[in-house]
Order: sequence, then structure tokens, then C-alpha cells
Amino acid sequence: MCGRYTVTASPETIRALFRYVEQPGFPPRYNVAPTQPIPVVRLIDAERHFALMRWGLLPSWVKDPKTFSLLINARGESVNAKPAFRNAMKRRRCLIPANGFYEWQALPGRKQPFYIKTKSGEPIAFAGLWETWIGPNGEELDTAAIVTTRTNRALSPIHDRMPVVIPPDAFDLWLNCRDVDEMTASALIAPAQEDLFEAYPVSTAVNRTANDNPKLIEPFAAPAAEREPKPTAAKPRPKRVKSDGGQGVLF
Repeated sequence: MCGRYTVTASPETIRALFRYVEQPGFPPRYNVAPTQPIPVVRLIDAERHFALMRWGLLPSWVKDPKTFSLLINARGESVNAKPAFRNAMKRRRCLIPANGFYEWQALPGRKQPFYIKTKSGEPIAFAGLWETWIGPNGEELDTAAIVTTRTNRALSPIHDRMPVVIPPDAFDLWLNCRDVDEMTASALIAPAQEDLFEAYPVSTAVNRTANDNPKLIEPFAAPAAEREPKPTAAKPRPKRVKSDGGQGVLF
């Protein structure tokens, strides 16, 4: 799965990659979390457009969002069959700009967060789906989810899932819902190339959504005490003193 990610490239760099019409300005984000607004790129009238949407997809048929599970990820293997995603897969595919993402490796007694970023440092595009939810009073809310797939071999020691990455030469294939059907677009749902990412452990400070700063993506080395338990020093055995029958002993 993907539960946290980063968007750290400049607005100009991201716009140059995605070539959308708007020229938005936005700060770098080092800890994007569910329910927060995220940048999304979609195709409208054959042009790419930038938008902000809530991370956590709400299908249009949901009556009460409070009783519906937060869908931050859509499993690529079943995206064409699940009622929550199949309409969006047909008609509302999008791209989600990112620089990297976090995953937590399960270790005995704890979970170690890892930051996974492109080796080049360049931004990438996650495959996304979006929906507009209309409330009982006519209010509208644009929401989105990240499509995930099984992880590649390079990242499998950390986690068994990863976001689907759409390469630039396939942007139009994924975005063009009018001319490209969902089954054709599904061919892009696959693990990323083995050499695309690098991963390293980071501080557990990323666990708190309130933390959002460059230190979160700095490599973190656990203290030696956490990496390897120190052997317990054996206590010296007391010397046995032989009885001398009341006479002093020299040795």
C-alpha cells in the first residue's frame, strides 16, 4: 500500500513534466497523508489540467461519508471489478505527482519506516483514480486514490505492495479515458522497474502527520543498542576461601 508520500520538486519542475495548463504555486510536502489535499493531473477536453483533491476516494453513490471506509489505495488487480473503483477506472483516471513514498518494514516488536525515492531525484507519476462526490445539500468534493500493485524484487524486503508508476511516454494512454478503455489502460498496472528507486530507513518522526519537514527524508541509523543487543557481561565468580583452621592464609 501507499499511506504517505512526498512532493518536493518545485512547481516549475512538476509542470514541465506533466505539461498542464495551470501555473499553480505550492510548497514542498514531505509527509502527505490521507484526507489532505493532493495535486492531481487529469484530462479535460484533450488538455491536461491541475487540480487539488482530497486523498481518499468517495464513490458517487456513497450516501454518508462518515459510514464509508477511507479508500486511499485501489488494488490494481481488482480495480476493474470493485464497485468503488470500476467507474473511475473507465472514466476518471488521473496522475498524481510525487517524488517518493514511505513504507514500514515489519520487524520484531516494531515497524521501521523507509523512504523510497527515485535514484535520479526527478518527480514521477503515480497512477490515480478520481471521483466527484455530491452531498445531500449539493456540495461537491473531488477525491482521489492511488492505484497499487505487487512490489518489485528490489523493494520486496520492505513491503509487498507499491504504487503504480506511469512513465511519461504513457501519460496520455492512462489519462485518455475517452479513447482508451479500462482494459487497455490496465496493461500499465505493473511493478516499477527494478532500478527506478532507492530505499533507506528514516526516523519514526514520519509517523506523526503533523511533522512535515526535510529532516523526515534524511537517512536514519538506529542506535547500536537497537540494532544488536549487547551481550550481558558475566558477573565474576567469588573466590572460594579455604578454611585454614584459624591460621592466616597468604594465598
